[in-house]
Amino acid sequence: METLTHQGKVLRIMDFFHYLPFPMLKVMNTIDIRSANAQHMYHPMIDPKAVAQTPPLILERGDGVYVYDIDGKAYLDTVASLWNVNVGHNRPEVITAIKAQLDKLAYYSTFQNTSNPPAIELSVRLMRLFATENMRKVFYSSGGSDAIETALKLARQYWKLNGQSERTQFISLKWGYHGVHFGGASLNGNPLFRDAYEPLLPGCHLVQNPYVYRNPWNEEDPEQLAQRCLQDLSDTIERVGARHIAALVAEPVQGAGGVIVPSESYWPGLRQLLDHHGILLISDEIVTGFGRIGSMCGARAWGVKPDIMAMAKGINSGYVPLGATLVNERVAKAWDQPNVPAAMMHGYTYSGHALACAAANANLQIVESEDLPSHAQAVGNYMQERLKELLAYHHVGDVRGKGMMSAIELVQSKSTRDMLLPPSPYIATLVNSARQAGAIIRVQGNRLILSPPLVFSLHDVDETLRILHTAFTAAEKT
Repeated sequence: METLTHQGKVLRIMDFFHYLPFPMLKVMNTIDIRSANAQHMYHPMIDPKAVAQTPPLILERGDGVYVYDIDGKAYLDTVASLWNVNVGHNRPEVITAIKAQLDKLAYYSTFQNTSNPPAIELSVRLMRLFATENMRKVFYSSGGSDAIETALKLARQYWKLNGQSERTQFISLKWGYHGVHFGGASLNGNPLFRDAYEPLLPGCHLVQNPYVYRNPWNEEDPEQLAQRCLQDLSDTIERVGARHIAALVAEPVQGAGGVIVPSESYWPGLRQLLDHHGILLISDEIVTGFGRIGSMCGARAWGVKPDIMAMAKGINSGYVPLGATLVNERVAKAWDQPNVPAAMMHGYTYSGHALACAAANANLQIVESEDLPSHAQAVGNYMQERLKELLAYHHVGDVRGKGMMSAIELVQSKSTRDMLLPPSPYIATLVNSARQAGAIIRVQGNRLILSPPLVFSLHDVDETLRILHTAFTAAEKT
């Protein structure tokens, strides 16, 4: 036990607290949570002034598909927190795994050629789950933005190791979202996530996405739109020069951009075009990975095998932060070349975090044993059908989705399709009325996005629609 001296007395560290001018532990235990709310924390993706004016909802616990505030009020979690609590809140299997690992080893760095059993077990599990995509190696990180950043760096290093160091540029889709690091933000296709931080990474190019409801050609046929988008990509590759392009980065279904679902031919056409030019395909599976659209990964839903997959969120349902970047056989071979220095000068303090990986193993066991991808597809189909009821409201222009991933697009007028955007009283009433009726919903721009836990039941869908009808009815009166 370490000691120190106070007024000539030798004290143990713990004894020292008795001589402080105030009882430290008592002060910490008497903080008024309500009054401290919004005083010292910055919150993501919002103006701090708005947080100060409307303090955040304080959530204290969760159970299944519900969360509870500090007053004990229950809310149906229609967004799985942030697309990610796929197996539901407070799952005993995951909590038990975390506690068991905590009793052994909470954390040790994987930098010094060290590892831990949960990280190794998870790597084997991931290779089995994604054998169809021919994945071979995984690089761990702390979340989705990290996973994308890792994918970009590995793509550049891949080409350097293969003697094509001029391949440094990237292509991504308009309305795409790839995180908050400078690399990912440079690929984001929505100015909302870019403007405050520009200039960003040079050499990043945006191409048209298959957004049926809004596209520059006013093309409403999904297959025709897919061909137009692929032609735009081909033209961009021709303009930039394939020899300069490292990879294209895309989400199988765009998430934060508004749940934009491509036609059946788009992703296969994308893969074919990239193969023709030798360009890597990075599939951003942060949201779509582990079952959300009805398949274990989003690319598999379209029958496509990416070169690199960035994953997070559903990998352990958010119980402990974790990201993973998987590379296939083609990419992994670049580091296998004899007599070629190939150190990965990249990594995170928490790469392969033992607690995070233990949570992931327990989480993915649930995903497999309960076949959550199939469940998400079945219940998701029911949810997509029921959501069409909302088209009856004056300011609902479009309803779309796939699996447990949906968007209700809000417009000023159905005829003009002009976006209905915050700070519209309609949107504020919609969100607040839903909350009062017992559900947390999320409006991103002019899109009300639903992404519930994959354990949602048909009854939960019905309850969601009941609340949404209540909220829309209230909003229509504003």
